[in-house]
Amino acid sequence: MSHILAIDQGTTSSRAIVFRADISIAAQAQQEFQQHFPASGWVEHEPEDIWTTTVATCREAMKKAGVTAKDIAAIGITNQRETTVVWDRATGKAVHRAIVWQDRRTADICAKLKAEGHEPKISAKTGLIIDPYFSGTKIAWILDHVPGARERAERGELMFGTVDSYLLWRLTGGKVHATDATNASRTLLFDIHKGAWDDELLKTIRVPRSMLPQVRDSSADFGESVADLFGGAIAIRGIAGDQQAATIGQACFSPGMMKSTYGTGCFALLNTGTTAVTSKNKLLTTIAYQLNGQRTYALEGSIFVAGSAVQWLRDGLGIIKHAADSGTLAEQSDHAQSVYLVPAFVGLGAPYWNPNVRGALFGLTRGTGPAELAHAALESVCYQTFDLWAAMRSDWPDAAKANTVLRVDGGMTASDWTMQRLSDLLNAPVDRPMILETTAMGAAYLAGLGAGVYPEPARFADSWRLEHRFKPNMSEATRSRKLHGWAQAVKGVLASDG
Repeated sequence: MSHILAIDQGTTSSRAIVFRADISIAAQAQQEFQQHFPASGWVEHEPEDIWTTTVATCREAMKKAGVTAKDIAAIGITNQRETTVVWDRATGKAVHRAIVWQDRRTADICAKLKAEGHEPKISAKTGLIIDPYFSGTKIAWILDHVPGARERAERGELMFGTVDSYLLWRLTGGKVHATDATNASRTLLFDIHKGAWDDELLKTIRVPRSMLPQVRDSSADFGESVADLFGGAIAIRGIAGDQQAATIGQACFSPGMMKSTYGTGCFALLNTGTTAVTSKNKLLTTIAYQLNGQRTYALEGSIFVAGSAVQWLRDGLGIIKHAADSGTLAEQSDHAQSVYLVPAFVGLGAPYWNPNVRGALFGLTRGTGPAELAHAALESVCYQTFDLWAAMRSDWPDAAKANTVLRVDGGMTASDWTMQRLSDLLNAPVDRPMILETTAMGAAYLAGLGAGVYPEPARFADSWRLEHRFKPNMSEATRSRKLHGWAQAVKGVLASDG
């Protein structure tokens, strides 16, 4: 019983990783699944695809690792957050495809809630803003648009879950309908201060309480998998949403510690300890994790475009063949030029939250070419991270005192050029860990903690290993000039709205 099976159910693929007792990786498997776009701004997944790819990757990873159910102490689950599934309590069949976190179909519901003056109350209780991003309005939409669904929900016949909860229910053969505090905190229905579903929020967003899962610690007893799935029952002991799991995998257990994950977009979380800091800069207040009934909070900022800016260089402009080429090309740029890309391809995320603006390039000259565009694209991710960094330090002055080091993970962190520029613009160290699978590791740690395989957080933090620390070496004059140019570029883009 010296292994942990981590399920990492993401937006475009499902993955399973078998971790050993020393937190090294024994084997992993991954399968992509189909994305559905039934209308502009709508994104859906077939719940059965999520389920079948999860089971298949678990079996494949176990086979590759040469382990059986008897060798696995526990399963940990991490998941794409906010994605919403509603299913029949009796049959287990989903009444509608899962509505994905990226989906914008509930914009009108959100606008109505704002117009009715509900946002201050909702934000005070949940730490969130009213936005289609979160689960609550997605549930209401399904109940209003699937014939008979609202009536069935009122009778207690339907269940709601984020992907973790849906997988847990299937894994346990319908015996456990639960989630953890991190996923609950992303629904617009959960009071993060009381740690409970809120009847006033449920009434406002029109969601029956009977649909909701029980909320447990992030490391807890979530039952066990049915024996025929993996050749024997396996305890399920950990659950956390993907960004919180990455925070745990990066061992950001102390207040003031910060991690930033660079995938298609970027998600940065700053641990604020037992204090739920209210943002004045449009950041989100969320639960980082809950252990032994104790909630630890975080400030979160999201950037919509990070790795997708590199994809744009490759697929949209055709100036690189492989994403990894972007840093090499950027190094060849003319440093006398000051080209800025504001990559608002789908609007701007935190701290601006403006979905209407679109991207722009500033500072073009006759000499601007592919190298300068690559430079601007990579640098845009660093500038956007700086905006989050500055907002977090403004919201929580203790962060400035903490001499924060930024721990990074995700595909873009492979670029030394980008990570060095990030360190320069933040004027702070940037740490890249040995193991970049931090999201799955976070899920594995929670399960291993619950199963007694992994140590308490402080000792687990000691096992975190640095691969490279990037230290700032840019002059203050250059840094100030570049940040001022970025601020002017963003101002220009925001001025284009309306």
